[in-house]
Amino acid sequence: MTTRRSALAGLGAATGLALSPAPVCAHKRAVKPPRLREGDVVGLVEPAGYTSGPEALARVRHTVEGMGLVPRFGAHVGERFGYLAGTDEQRASDINAMFADGEVRAIFAIRGGWGSARILSLLDWGLIRRHPKLLVGFSDVTGLHLAFAAKAGYPTISAPNMASSWLKTSWESFWWLAFAGSAPVLGGARADLPIPFGTITPGKARGRMLGGNLTVLAALVGTPWLPDFDGAILFLEDIGEAEYRIDRMLSQLSLSGILGRLSGVVFGQCTRCATEEPDYAGFTVPDVVRQWVEPLGVPAFLGANIGHIRNQLSIPLGVEVEIDAGAGTIAVLEAVVS
Repeated sequence: MTTRRSALAGLGAATGLALSPAPVCAHKRAVKPPRLREGDVVGLVEPAGYTSGPEALARVRHTVEGMGLVPRFGAHVGERFGYLAGTDEQRASDINAMFADGEVRAIFAIRGGWGSARILSLLDWGLIRRHPKLLVGFSDVTGLHLAFAAKAGYPTISAPNMASSWLKTSWESFWWLAFAGSAPVLGGARADLPIPFGTITPGKARGRMLGGNLTVLAALVGTPWLPDFDGAILFLEDIGEAEYRIDRMLSQLSLSGILGRLSGVVFGQCTRCATEEPDYAGFTVPDVVRQWVEPLGVPAFLGANIGHIRNQLSIPLGVEVEIDAGAGTIAVLEAVVS
């Protein structure tokens, strides 16, 4: 990864971003995580899958240092327990330790995979509420983001995991949110992504941004780890799921009542989800999404630059946003950090 230190000096020409002032928003919270500053210590944890080899962890260190931050690895980073990065107790203890560490300003997930949901009941939620810190990551880390929205009550950021690539759009959208504490306008209609932009239902909608990986979200339905979706803007993405499984999971969100409570929907990318059999005659992923979302009658679009793709947007969770389904934009209406 090339150095990002020069970017910290100013990012006004960010592609796909338009800085706007944060208006007064009715949805207030008592506390928010502190913004990041160059030289801050950040905690690195593995809540799910393991990272193989010292070379991979060395690249993670280089990425964090390139952001102008100081990495502090969890005590059990590098452990392996089957396909997990250590036992549930070890992975949870690393997160708890980062929230107890007064020098650590934010917590970054190194990678996703599977396993974040296994540790939710082992986290010290009183400690997490008392010491707000940014949680950063995506994919399986969706389980933590949703639980934080439900139990901690302060914003987090869905952004590349630290073992992933951090290219221009990912970094700059993250910088505006986490360092500048600003309210950028994210996204915009694009035809160059695997699922190109398309409006499902035109219009604008406001609400608290929630969501992430569809598979992880669907697996938490019926548990106490989901936040209140009343009036929310739901964003979704996934990877490696056949069209019928996307259909099944959206059906679950509908039958559970989640879809019917939303103010708007943003569907991002579904990487490696298209059936490649030459005689396949079923629905495409966009077909399935439209079938479940269009009847809701709320502003919605698909093909956002969100998901398991290079140079994805960093997206705030737990703050008020306004989507424009005709333009494919997400306007952040309040700062993520204090």
